[in-house]
Amino acid sequence: MAETVAMSAAPRRLRMHPAWLVAVLMACAFALALRHFADLLPANLWWRAFVDPDMRDLRQIVVHESVVPRIAVCLLGGAQLALAGAIFQQVLRNPLAEPTTLGVSAGASLALTVATLFAPQWLFGGQQWVALTGAVASVLLVLALSWRRRLAPVALILAGLIVTFYCGSLGAVLTLFHRETLQSLFMWSAGSLAQNNWDAPRTLLPHLAIGAVLAAALVRPLTMMSLSDAGAQSLGVSLRFVRVSALALAVFLSASVVASVGVIGFLGMLAPLVVRLAGARRFRSRLVWAPLFGAALLWVTDELVQMIPGGRTGLPTGAVMSLLGAPFVFWLLPRLPALPDTVDLSADATGFRRVHLPRWIALGVVLLAASVVLGLSLGGSTHGWTWARGANFDALLPWRAPRVAVALSAGAMLALAGAILQRVTGNSMASPEVLGISAGASLGVIALAFVAPEAGRLLQTGAAGAGAFGALVVMLAAGRRYHFAPERMLLLGVALGTAFSALVSVLLATDDPRLTNLLAWLSGSTFGVTAHDAMFACAALVVLMAAALFFARWLDILPLGDTVSRSLGVGLGASRIALMLLAAVLTGAATMVVGPLSFVGLMAPHLARMLGFRRAAAQLASAAILGALVMVVADWLGRNMLFPYQVPVGLQATLVGGLYFMWLMLRGRTAP
Repeated sequence: MAETVAMSAAPRRLRMHPAWLVAVLMACAFALALRHFADLLPANLWWRAFVDPDMRDLRQIVVHESVVPRIAVCLLGGAQLALAGAIFQQVLRNPLAEPTTLGVSAGASLALTVATLFAPQWLFGGQQWVALTGAVASVLLVLALSWRRRLAPVALILAGLIVTFYCGSLGAVLTLFHRETLQSLFMWSAGSLAQNNWDAPRTLLPHLAIGAVLAAALVRPLTMMSLSDAGAQSLGVSLRFVRVSALALAVFLSASVVASVGVIGFLGMLAPLVVRLAGARRFRSRLVWAPLFGAALLWVTDELVQMIPGGRTGLPTGAVMSLLGAPFVFWLLPRLPALPDTVDLSADATGFRRVHLPRWIALGVVLLAASVVLGLSLGGSTHGWTWARGANFDALLPWRAPRVAVALSAGAMLALAGAILQRVTGNSMASPEVLGISAGASLGVIALAFVAPEAGRLLQTGAAGAGAFGALVVMLAAGRRYHFAPERMLLLGVALGTAFSALVSVLLATDDPRLTNLLAWLSGSTFGVTAHDAMFACAALVVLMAAALFFARWLDILPLGDTVSRSLGVGLGASRIALMLLAAVLTGAATMVVGPLSFVGLMAPHLARMLGFRRAAAQLASAAILGALVMVVADWLGRNMLFPYQVPVGLQATLVGGLYFMWLMLRGRTAP
């Protein structure tokens, strides 16, 4: 019944009917398109360029083969994504469901990347089926991860986030090894709508027509899905058949768009939600107005992109759509219906027993020491595996020791930041990665790269810390209104993370030379770190961990609630600000050396809590040991697993952490 309440709760309405919204957007897009046409051709040649261009006039050819097909792709692709989003939200009873949040787009994109590298013959005439295969695999994995929690909204978002991160990390690894081959795929995957023929519109049109007909056939049973399962079954609805059919249709529509034009984020979520808030409360109405609104929104966004210098050829509209969609998500947040469900991945929920704490602390220290020895001594070479000894060890130490030290320090700092955030917010899913704080730190570094390209490590760390603190303040200010409810915090984190990825895509599309050196860092590489970097990271860890342990009493008291905290003499405002600042600096310092990609800040505190470390000081210390262990092992695997190629430690940790959380969700139980 929780999902039924969520979908039936009345959100705050907009004052404009969907028809007016669509009309205003279409009028704006049409006016911008006319301006675009006027720049290319005299008005008396427009019609001829549309229907029968003069092959001797290059301007008419551009209009007929590029400009008009691009508009058609906007209308058809926007309508398809909005239709898919409306179906996803209805069948899953989840107003946050859409192709991006469910991992559908990421799976389709990864499948096309793999096929491009290893089976390019499959793409000739079968690109749609390759994308559909990847999308189906991703959505099946998301459903499997959240099945034991009855496809609850928060579980679906978390599963989709994990699958998206994982597919993105795999794609990033492939890109590192095959950069030249995949260079053209980069702009496409970011959602470039530039066209040079009518192939994409010819593909999308029949798919949209088929989707519209099938959606119309499913209107009545899907409308009944707004009721509880028992109520729908009493009215003769076959829940299994309807769900499978509707999900298959939505996945097909989403994969079709990804195969044709790449990933366009947030559109599938925004269009159905906006028209619902504007008065389209019935599912039948949303099926009509959501595609129209989605088509108009994507068209006007693309026209605005083309007004930017270089936007017609080099700027991906999909990335800009994601970047603009994040503020819309923040605006929609207070207007969303209630989502009362939660997900608990604590020790009690996953069945772990409490154990003897000193024994596990000692074991963790021993394992960490062994991993350090492994990272310094054992490695791959042209002659196979080699255990460094004597003079060989001394020769390799200046190269390996900084990487091991940086990985250890960054893992411990991210784990400390995650533990602090989980305790301050009372949200077991809070972490620098999930809440977008790592993305904020990265934005600070990127902004500094444009302002002061020669800035030193201390200034870079300050910029990273400032960006992380700004993102954290935004997250907590927005989450406080909803008592840090997991689904709201997750949605905000997804919005910030997607906006960051979109901004990086937009910046990379500009070919600015200042971003070249940031590419390896963005993937979390420790390659090239120096002894100075290692000393800085270790010093930061010692100072910040001492500060975290100093605040352990606050971290023990704050989860007990505001009333208890005040009665025990803890000032809520000062303590939370101090802890937020500490978490931001920890995240900024760690992000500076391993980049924004990692699950360590989410994984290590969970592991510590499941092993029985419930008091703040014990959890902080054990989480730091576990985070350091994971990152040192990830760095060693990244250096040697595919020798002579190297997988950046951030990507490697994401691959390991993603598998861990998939396993955790598969074996977990729904919280009471």
